[in-house]
Amino acid sequence: MKKQQAGFTLIELVVVIVILGILAATALPKFANLSTEAADAAAEGFIGSLSSASSINYAKGLASGTPPFTITAATTCSQLAAGLLSTALPTEVTIVTGTDTLAGCGAAGNLDTTCGVKHSKGSTGAGESGSATGKTVSIICTG
Repeated sequence: MKKQQAGFTLIELVVVIVILGILAATALPKFANLSTEAADAAAEGFIGSLSSASSINYAKGLASGTPPFTITAATTCSQLAAGLLSTALPTEVTIVTGTDTLAGCGAAGNLDTTCGVKHSKGSTGAGESGSATGKTVSIICTG
């Protein structure tokens, strides 16, 4: 009787390598795009915290009669982070040029959505999250 050798043939090994290469090529674009999505999520997280702080500020003003931080048409979007969150803008998160005024804050209770925020490493395509115009922050005016 002949003794058979155990193992894989060269053809089998090549087929497995080709299949792994195809799987890697299809998965690579998804992993390459994660940094952009993370940057967009960072900007949206800041937008959420600023909007929530604005709501809490307004509610506290209704309850006590005087809001802790007055938000009027003269308030800039850059001042909101320092006034409401007691901090500066996070690294690489910026107010979009031309959207730094709260023009809609003519009276208390008005909702202003003119502040645009974006991340420098976020996506820039039209209609995408973090686009050139940025995502807008909903701010409740207090005065």
